[in-house]
Amino acid sequence: QVQLVESGGGLVQAGGSLRLSCAASGRTFSTYAMGWFRQAPGKAREFVAAISWSGGNTYYANSVKGRFTISRDNAKNTVALQMNSLKPEDTAVYYCAARRTNGMTVIEDQYDYWGQGTQVTVSS
Repeated sequence: QVQLVESGGGLVQAGGSLRLSCAASGRTFSTYAMGWFRQAPGKAREFVAAISWSGGNTYYANSVKGRFTISRDNAKNTVALQMNSLKPEDTAVYYCAARRTNGMTVIEDQYDYWGQGTQVTVSS
């Protein structure tokens, strides 16, 4: 069992930056692919970014490519999402997710563990 706890959300003006962090329990964190998803009010949850177990491969949604960066520290069991040039449309609850295989995926149902989410609000 893996528990995920997100932190770092908050209120920021458009053009600003935030860094989200996800702390994972468990000794097998380094073997999991990790992802970030988000859910805006009234909308379905959507994929944001994913990273392989080693951190050597990453993948981003087109809407955040060039602005967001996903990274991980397997020694500390953490994964981060650096968000720059934030836009009001980035406002959402952001979720960290873990997949019990190395393969990255954008498909929500293929992740096995989820955090409780952290709110990000971008004002215009």
